[in-house]
Amino acid sequence: MTLFPILILAGAGIAFLAPDTFSPLGEVINPLLGIIMFGMGLTLTLPDFKVVLTRPLPVLLGVIAQFTIMPLVGFAVAWALQLPNDLAAGVILVGCAPGGTSSNVVTYLAKGDTALSVTMTSVSTLLAPVLTPLLTLWLAGEYMPVDGWGMAKSILQIVLIPVALGLVVRLLLPRVVTRALPALPWVSVIAITLVVVAVVSGSADTIADAGLLVLAAVVLHNVIGYLLGYAFGAAAKQPERVRRTMSVEVGMQNSGLAAGLAAQYFSPLAALPGAVFSVWHNISGAILAAYLRRRPVEDEQPREKVTTG
Repeated sequence: MTLFPILILAGAGIAFLAPDTFSPLGEVINPLLGIIMFGMGLTLTLPDFKVVLTRPLPVLLGVIAQFTIMPLVGFAVAWALQLPNDLAAGVILVGCAPGGTSSNVVTYLAKGDTALSVTMTSVSTLLAPVLTPLLTLWLAGEYMPVDGWGMAKSILQIVLIPVALGLVVRLLLPRVVTRALPALPWVSVIAITLVVVAVVSGSADTIADAGLLVLAAVVLHNVIGYLLGYAFGAAAKQPERVRRTMSVEVGMQNSGLAAGLAAQYFSPLAALPGAVFSVWHNISGAILAAYLRRRPVEDEQPREKVTTG
């Protein structure tokens, strides 16, 4: 968790100082995202989806919160800060993206419901080809033209197909995948870092002017997402572990996907919020996990003492 944002920050800094060196990476953003999603598919198993059948209510509540709170908060932040059109569209697109995979680790560290977190991330990812373009068309369409159908096809190609392939490979080659699992987080970290490098190198000339404004928008978006995600779970009378899970799942987005889509369908500047979010939500997620970890889980049942006759 600590090394992840450091690597991304280092990559972003190098790309900012030498943008021309890394500008060719802009053409491989989608393949890099496909690699990340393929890795996500490799980590999934069919039992991960059992939660949908055994505990459908928290999954449903989580998905509703994911695709209502963050898109609307993104729109509200863009309006409140009077963001330029490109940045506004980029912030909204981050809000319309599915949950981020690092949310599962943060949920575990925060003493949330890790199995539920994995399921929420998976379900929101599977729904992204439909909901992300529709929500972006509705909310970001006021700022920039949105090719909803093209975006849907791109998400199918770089999200749904790689995830499905990863699932199939794990089913067919479970032993090989099990051996490779420890290396997968590093593959994802490197791929996300390269996406950030590509985005920063493509908009280096505007970062100096817009950097602080983008950071303010990203921090507001992320923190409000955490707070409203938790509040939504509390209002729905969910247990403490579920509330924590919903807080993390709502606040942490697949910002790499948002950055890639923004670069392809909007502009390099519109991709900047996604790149900054990729760095910030890992830092804030670690802080949130450290805070929640120190707080007792009120609904946790005390363990029964084992007695022997």
